[in-house]
Amino acid sequence: MVQNKTDKTLKLIRLSEVIRKTGFGKTWIYKLISAGKFPKQIKIGERAVAFIESEVDEWIYKAITASRNTSN
Repeated sequence: MVQNKTDKTLKLIRLSEVIRKTGFGKTWIYKLISAGKFPKQIKIGERAVAFIESEVDEWIYKAITASRNTSN
């Protein structure tokens, strides 16, 4: 694992883990990425991609916060 400047350990996760964490399907995740509304994947091999777990977790936290701060 790699340490970033804020001393957080970076971990790469595969799409299956992103699907598990968000509850979204593959197609919806890639639509959100295309719209600039979800963290973009990184290429880790010739035919493999992964996501940075902390970016996905931050996106989830922001989605929860936005949902709870919406006036009803």
